Amino acid sequence: MTEVGRMKVCFCGLGSIGRKHLANFLRLAEERKLSVEIHALRKETAGQSGDERFSAQQLDRLLSKQVTDSALLDWDYDITFITNPSSLHYRTISAMAGRTKHMFIEKPVFDDVNDRISDLNLGIGGVYYVAGPFRYSEVIRTLKNVAAEEQIYCARVICSSYLPDWRPETDYRACYSAKKGLGGGVSRDLIHEWDYLVRIFGFPKRVFCISGKYSHLEIDSEDAAFYIADYGMMVLELHLDYYGRVPRREIELFTRGGTIKGDLIAHTVSFRGIQSETPKILTDISFQETMDDLYEREMKFFLDHILEKKPLNNVEECLKILGLALGKELP
Repeated sequence: MTEVGRMKVCFCGLGSIGRKHLANFLRLAEERKLSVEIHALRKETAGQSGDERFSAQQLDRLLSKQVTDSALLDWDYDITFITNPSSLHYRTISAMAGRTKHMFIEKPVFDDVNDRISDLNLGIGGVYYVAGPFRYSEVIRTLKNVAAEEQIYCARVICSSYLPDWRPETDYRACYSAKKGLGGGVSRDLIHEWDYLVRIFGFPKRVFCISGKYSHLEIDSEDAAFYIADYGMMVLELHLDYYGRVPRREIELFTRGGTIKGDLIAHTVSFRGIQSETPKILTDISFQETMDDLYEREMKFFLDHILEKKPLNNVEECLKILGLALGKELP
């Protein structure tokens, strides 16, 4: 630490997701009685949108230092949060690698599957963590356990929502999701699905992908992507879109005995027609959790690894997951 019991932390980007992570980090730091100093690399005219955690005045009071050029940041950070648009991740990580001991990187890890991790010179023994909050979902944990017990023939997955409803108080056409050049588009933006599917099933043998712009939305990024993944003994279908008026985030497992459905919005798992030798998993479950709970568990996981001096680096794995999302083979 910079001083005994004191953490020096930098946020590269403080949009809605950056503010969410900042709020969770500060809460956990207070619980652990850690003194923190917060710096930020921000756009000069950065506005606020989405899930508000701090007013502009509150942010100004929280931040010890704000700059618009990474060269003006300090060189001795304990933690750096990479929470700017994904198109800026690689160059930001490169600029900060020699300035920080640990990194929390918002998904997706990079914008391009051909970006070279070896050129970043990440430190040995640090925590370099790429975000994926659904790893901490009880629904996903349950489905992973079920997948180990049941003979699964295929899985059908959908993530569908209406982009203009994501941040109702802002113009959806101006957000990074709408702009291909900033890393927007469902393949990268909705990479959560591939992240949790790899946790449940591992990496597939082959993936076929069709993606493009199909709806009326005034964006230049792709608004839908459709995948077929071959796992050998199982096939997976994945549907992602920005134009569904009724939000859905679901995974269905078609097994020898019946159908198992996980709903990641309702936080439920249901079983239909299952004939199994493990009756304890046949009761429908409703979990008392929210997305905020998942983000908080993730931040606890990250901070605990730092405080307990447990090195972690999932950058390479998450680059491989980006390859799945983009329908490409890694070089």
